[in-house]
Parts: sequence; C-alpha cells; structure tokens
Amino acid sequence: MSVKTDTVRVELGHRSYDVRIGAGLLARAGAEIAPILARRRVAVLTDENVAARHLDALRDGLGDIAVSALALPAGEATKGWAEFSRAVDWLLAERIERRDVVVALGGGVIGDLGGFAAAVLRRGVRFVQIPTSLLAQVDSSVGGKTGINSVHGKNLIGAFHQPSLVLADIGVLGTLPARDFLSGYGEVVKYGLLGDAGFFDWLETNGPKLATGDMAARQYAVRRSVEMKARIVERDETEEGDRALLNLGHTFCHALEAATGYSDRLLHGEGVAIGCALAFELSQRFGLCSQEAPSRVRAHLRAMGMKTDLADIPGELPGAGALMDLMAQDKKVVDGRLRFILARGIGEAFVTSDVPGDAVRQILEDALARR
Repeated sequence: MSVKTDTVRVELGHRSYDVRIGAGLLARAGAEIAPILARRRVAVLTDENVAARHLDALRDGLGDIAVSALALPAGEATKGWAEFSRAVDWLLAERIERRDVVVALGGGVIGDLGGFAAAVLRRGVRFVQIPTSLLAQVDSSVGGKTGINSVHGKNLIGAFHQPSLVLADIGVLGTLPARDFLSGYGEVVKYGLLGDAGFFDWLETNGPKLATGDMAARQYAVRRSVEMKARIVERDETEEGDRALLNLGHTFCHALEAATGYSDRLLHGEGVAIGCALAFELSQRFGLCSQEAPSRVRAHLRAMGMKTDLADIPGELPGAGALMDLMAQDKKVVDGRLRFILARGIGEAFVTSDVPGDAVRQILEDALARR
C-alpha cells in the first residue's frame, strides 16, 4: 500500500528542521534537499555496505546536484579517530565550504561520525541525515548528538550539531537483515516504555506486523518515535534534564557494548532492549513499579525474537564489578554519580542519581547467574 510522507518539525529557533518520514524519499532527495543548498553539490559520507545498496539510488534521486562520495568500512569500529580523520581530510580535499552540505547516508555509525565531521569542519557546516537503519531513523538521526567512540567508552568524543534536514525513507528498511531491524526495534520499544504506555500497547499488538514489513505500521512507529524524541529535544537540547530519559536502558547497554568490544556479539539496539529489561527489574526491586511490568517488558521482547537478558549474549562476560567500572565511564555520570533512568510503570520513566551501587551490582550478579 502507498503511504504518504509525514513531517515532524523539531523546533529549535533558527536551528529548527524537518524530519521527513515516508517511502520513496531517496528517489525525491533532490527536491527535498535543493531548498537548503547554496550551490548544487553535496558531499556524501556513507559506508561500503550502504553504498552498495543505496548510493546509486541517492545519486539518481539528487538529479543534477553534483555528488562526491566517500564510503567508509561498515561497522562500529569505524566510529573512531582513524576513520573520522579520514572523513574530515576527504571533506577538506573536496573543498567543502561552510555554506555547503554534508550528507550522512547510513546507520547510526555514519550518522554520528558524519555529523561530527560536519560540526568541526571549518567550525561547522550544515549536514543532512539520510538514515538507512530503523535504529537511526527513530533515534540517532534526530536531536543533533554527534560523535565517535574512545578507548575509554562509547560516544565520549563529540558535539551537539543539529542537522538541517532528516530524510527517513522507510522503504529502505526492507533491505535490512532481520537482526539489524530488530536491533532498531529496541529503540522503538524504549519510547513506549519511557513515556507513552499507549504506544507500548500498540507495539504489543502491531510489533509482529512491523517486523514482517507492514509499511503503514512501520511508518506509524517511526513517526511516533520521532515525535517523542523531538518534543524531548525541544525541551532539553543538551541533556541537562529531560533528555536523559532517552537513555532508558543505555547505562547497562553501553557497559555491555564495551564488555563485548563493540562487536557483532551485541548490537546497540539489542543492548538497549536488555538494558530496558534490567532497568525495569531494578525499578521493581525498589518497589517503584509492579512485579508485572518487567515481566511484560521481557515477554514482548521475547515475542519479537529479541535478546532480553545477559544470558542471550554469546561468549564470556566480565563480572559484575567490571561491568560497574565500565558504567562509571558513562557520559551520564554527574559529580561521580551515575544517573539512572528508572520507571514507576510502563510509560512512566524518570531520571535519578539516587541508586545505591549495591543494588545495581546485585541486579548484574543475578543476571550473570542466569547465564
């Protein structure tokens, strides 16, 4: 069935921008991007896998807009100093000027790295996000968080740099491997869990249709996720307060990603799903939410064929103490104290720094014991 294109506006004063959501946006990229161009050329940063699938379609969609492109290696390992430096040097060699536009075509790795390259190039050039993964469409392409990883942890080097436009073509989601699609679904579920119980209800009913390719369901899920993120970013662009809610599940997730070497043992969205389940388990142990809530979270994730616990991560994991040390490097540490996102129920998340370390350690020890 044909699905119309939706527009979600992110209102940030003179840095406001549209997130366009619909099938066929790659084919219309020229018409979408042309209004923001000072001259009819763009520089595209992508990765080798995405380039093979979608770069020609983007070139065709851009029409008479000149395109230069650099395809970086695919994978999380690209999101570091070496490939970042390569991207910035390439943009300079291409003589990209401050009024030009960089296009990030790819998933979260390319979106984060490309956005950061645009942020520092000539002290800031504009960029357009064209996210090709579900995870990037619902989360990382919106809100202006850009950056790369360090040996000390994930996303510790970066800048807030808002895109000028986001084109989320849901048609390209059909090219994703099932595991990558479900990884992105971990971020979709997060939105229902943190602030919209009705959306979580909808996902319990419609999640399987999303996974099997229903375009209307995919469009609604992406739009609702983007709407929720946009409203939070508008209230708290640089994560001083409410925006931290978007990190539900991420404190556990980032430690698990570091423990697995940012490898394909654990994809980001899989870590988010496990982290959300652990956050609800922690909340339930504090008496904040019902015993039913964490069970309901895990039941839905299992029904979707997703990872729900540490037992689902292949290979060895470090002990609870080592995982706690990895958490201590998280960006959400304030005055040496971790900020956790806990919940009073599904759709009722809140931010707190008042979480005893012993309780977190016990949750991890129990989860490791289930392996």
